[in-house]
Amino acid sequence: MKINQLEQLCQKTCTLVESVADFIRGEVGKVGTEKIETKALNSLVSYVDKTAERQLVTGLSELLPGSTFLTEEETVEQAEGEFQWIIDPLDGTTNFLHQLPYFAVSVALRHHGEIVLGIVYEVNRQECFSAWKGGGAWLNGQRIHVSPTTTLADSLIATGFPYRDFETMQRYMEILLFLMQNTRGLRRYGAAAVDLAYVACGRYEAFFEYGLAAWDVAAGILLVQEAGGRVSDFKGGDDYLFGGRMLATGAGVYEEMLGVVRV
Repeated sequence: MKINQLEQLCQKTCTLVESVADFIRGEVGKVGTEKIETKALNSLVSYVDKTAERQLVTGLSELLPGSTFLTEEETVEQAEGEFQWIIDPLDGTTNFLHQLPYFAVSVALRHHGEIVLGIVYEVNRQECFSAWKGGGAWLNGQRIHVSPTTTLADSLIATGFPYRDFETMQRYMEILLFLMQNTRGLRRYGAAAVDLAYVACGRYEAFFEYGLAAWDVAAGILLVQEAGGRVSDFKGGDDYLFGGRMLATGAGVYEEMLGVVRV
């Protein structure tokens, strides 16, 4: 698919995602406890997640007939294919259910295994972060870039606490201790897709987390890369989409931050 075709597809996908975000915004505060399901430890879902996912699947199938899906809520058959959409219909479900304004819709497209399109729509601020391969990264139509900061001492770092798998807790706490003492601060808001979008536009200098799923990060990966940043696993390699451990930074602090999280 050519760059101009990806750009057109991205614009159409943004329109679809915005309509889904409007639905989600309209459901804030309406989900009773009896309508919340627990999928696993500290992993919640409601009809809002599932409905939003179905809306996305329907719309994306029309935009790109024959494409396949990898989705968090599995409302559609999960399959590989030449073109595969990776969807998190509501990243930050716990925030949404507690009416904390930090959650998003995340949609990415892979072509032969390579991410070529990514959209993160932060629902409350109505910010649409988008990128297509070779086309740069954008926020509501304006070009964005990662932070030019070159030292961790001047950096604000985002992370996500382990909430299901605690085997890495000791190492994670060691990293937190170092960053508390050697950066401008740490933030944990509970939506990895938004964290990555904020790295892409320079609000954070870096983001790292253990235990991530592909739908949490697929769109954000391309946003950061197209904004001039760097993404890797904790070894400096490329096993970050399905490997569960991700580091995303502005280019100026990558090496220093990798030295902190390296395993």
